[in-house]
Amino acid sequence: MLENVTSEEIKRQFKSNKRLRLITFAVGGALVLIVGYLVYYQFVSVPKNKKSEDAYWNGLNLASKDSTDMAIEELTAQVKKYDGYKGGENAQFVLGRQYMEKGEFNKALETLEKVKVSDTYLSAMTLGLQGDCYSELKKYKEAAGKYKDAANESINEWTTPMYLFKAGLCAEELQDFDSALKLYEEIKNDYTTFANNKAIDKYIARVSNLKK
Repeated sequence: MLENVTSEEIKRQFKSNKRLRLITFAVGGALVLIVGYLVYYQFVSVPKNKKSEDAYWNGLNLASKDSTDMAIEELTAQVKKYDGYKGGENAQFVLGRQYMEKGEFNKALETLEKVKVSDTYLSAMTLGLQGDCYSELKKYKEAAGKYKDAANESINEWTTPMYLFKAGLCAEELQDFDSALKLYEEIKNDYTTFANNKAIDKYIARVSNLKK
């Protein structure tokens, strides 16, 4: 049957069938977009992503040597150059931490809120540092919220109990002893190693007495 359809017949059907034309153009447009994205990813995004990862190491090295001002200058340049790439986001995380070192917690908070990373540990720590900034600013309600977000971002034996504990301390500052007790008991029941290291029973006893 198909062998009887001539090229002229196909052209005629295409011209007379508006729906067919629209579908063809739509599919063609989608293919152009897909091919364009693949070319961009292969020849622009991947190389720049790799270059961005190498670039922020100098700023990280300066930060590790406590050269805070020099680290901030270097990292700011890398964030501006590689924003949206892996190295740029990592640089922004370290930059936020450097602002915290200088006691510039509002600036640190603003920087950390812009960090977008796929690594769940780093994402949890980014939220945790935001909690630290709020805590330093004595905004304990906001801090507790960020610590809880950080605890739930990546459930594990390290960051989860650490941020639950910090949330508990903030709850105490807010005199919300019921919430603090609940958080400390969650640590005791679910994260034994951390609970033992922090002597969590002491905190449970304290908030239990304060509730009375």
